[in-house]
Amino acid sequence: MPLPTPADAAQFAPSGRLRAAINYGNPVLAQRGPDGSQRGVSVALATALAERLEVPLDFVFFDAAGKVVDAVARDAWDIAFLAIDPLRAEQIAFTAPYVIIEGTYLVRDDAPFREVDDLDRSGVRIAVGLGAAYDLFLSRALKNAELVRAATSEASIDTFAEQRLDAAAGVRQPLEQYAREHPGFRVLPGRFTAIRQAMALPRSRAAALPQLEGYIESMKASGFVADALRASGQMDAQVAPPGAG
Repeated sequence: MPLPTPADAAQFAPSGRLRAAINYGNPVLAQRGPDGSQRGVSVALATALAERLEVPLDFVFFDAAGKVVDAVARDAWDIAFLAIDPLRAEQIAFTAPYVIIEGTYLVRDDAPFREVDDLDRSGVRIAVGLGAAYDLFLSRALKNAELVRAATSEASIDTFAEQRLDAAAGVRQPLEQYAREHPGFRVLPGRFTAIRQAMALPRSRAAALPQLEGYIESMKASGFVADALRASGQMDAQVAPPGAG
């Protein structure tokens, strides 16, 4: 696969500056450091790409993946880090995934649910972050349960707790952190989906996708992605295998 070079800068960053959308709503990919600085695997990948292209880097911050998707119509970013989804693919071009994370449920200790499949019942209400990858997946997959949408993934946990819903759907790591910090809650074993996190371009600039594909494959193969996950405390996240579609 071709790798991006400074000759490709105009395709990736027509303005001369690379604008990278960073979603703080997914703490597996991005976090704020104690000093307010940005960190995480998505930050590291964006920084290294800008260095390879030899262009300045600007971060564009969001608190929810759905807001990143909405912003593509406003030409608000040049690259992004999003979960692959067929609905999003109508306007966004994705690489193969670089990280695989689990979507699962947070429930109360006394809830009758033992497995993720137990939730798809009539009368069950599940909090989700509006437009998150797992919201899109569950909207297609669930036949009986009702989804209650909050503005962000973080807010969906509060909605679950405050409205006494049956569960909150989300990424395993932040759900487990909430359960550790709040007695009376637990995270179900297993997963309802494997969320495939990829780098992304506006579909209008898909001509640069082969170079971005080459970039992300090289960063997986070199150990860069694994190192960036460890450096940001995300040891449980799984690096996607080579060329995983």
